[in-house]
Amino acid sequence: MDYRPQLIDTSRVILPESLRDLLEVLAANTHEHWSAQRIADGWVYGPARNDARKEHPCLVPYDQLPDSEKEYDRITAIETLKAIVAQGYKIIPPAN
Repeated sequence: MDYRPQLIDTSRVILPESLRDLLEVLAANTHEHWSAQRIADGWVYGPARNDARKEHPCLVPYDQLPDSEKEYDRITAIETLKAIVAQGYKIIPPAN
């Protein structure tokens, strides 16, 4: 199979700083979703990844992840928000 991902072009989208809090909420939710799926599949926390024993060091709350792992989730959230904007939608922060 010759699969070639077809990404939405988000290269021109600049997200406003006002979405920073939303970005972090989405990043944390991305991690929670990943964690829930892993746990449902029988994975548990382990100090090092071990596929045979289904152990993973990132099965911890988002705020306990190393920054490098949080960044992975942030990139997913950023690209999701950018894809929404690139499709013509507007994200309006709630009034404080």
